[in-house]
Amino acid sequence: MTTAQGGIKIENLRKVYGHGDTAVEALKNVNMYVAPGEVVGLVGPSGSGKSTLLKCLGAIIEPSSGKMTLGDELIYDNGWTLPDLRALRRDRIGFVFQAPYLIPFLDVTDNVALLPMLAGVSNAQARQRALELLGALDVAHRAKAEPSQLSGGEQQRVSIARALANRPPVILADEPTAPLDSERALGVMRILNAMAKQANTAIIVVTHDEKIIPTFKRIYHIRDGETHEEMGEGRTLDL
Repeated sequence: MTTAQGGIKIENLRKVYGHGDTAVEALKNVNMYVAPGEVVGLVGPSGSGKSTLLKCLGAIIEPSSGKMTLGDELIYDNGWTLPDLRALRRDRIGFVFQAPYLIPFLDVTDNVALLPMLAGVSNAQARQRALELLGALDVAHRAKAEPSQLSGGEQQRVSIARALANRPPVILADEPTAPLDSERALGVMRILNAMAKQANTAIIVVTHDEKIIPTFKRIYHIRDGETHEEMGEGRTLDL
């Protein structure tokens, strides 16, 4: 496994649910590395441990043992190393989900600007950052629209802008293309790859979507709680 600095690094990660005879080992000695600027796929059947791994990386559930490094910061070493996991999730990790989960009573700009505001950035600076991201994602013309006025593809672009708003070193994307047709799904992957390079962000995409699997240069398969790395096709997306 690569040992370069930054990105996402997981070492010997385990997660056990329950105790004694009822214990279930959801993750077994998982090792992964995703470099800054890289988009990596995580695939596997239902129940294989994908969701558990993503929740561990997102500091939503606590692993049982191992190490996790996000960016240049060791966040877990057989126990959390940081006192404020909520701040970690807000400031250091971007989340993109299958559903955009935009706040319906905020316009597009404020949906993107909200996280920086919560992190202490001034309203003016947060909105400026939001407009820059919306422009980069080709939805600046929808800046004052409400989420209900957007198409599905536009909503997903806004959710990607929101994930990037605090300049996180890591983005975790959980089935981000599942509800989209082929053209829009490849468009989302084009955006994620472009944003990874521009912001030097490490991105993991959990997916079952056969349409986008050929776009990954590296893929981690997870089976029975263990990861197996393989090279992907890395099909050109004309970034």
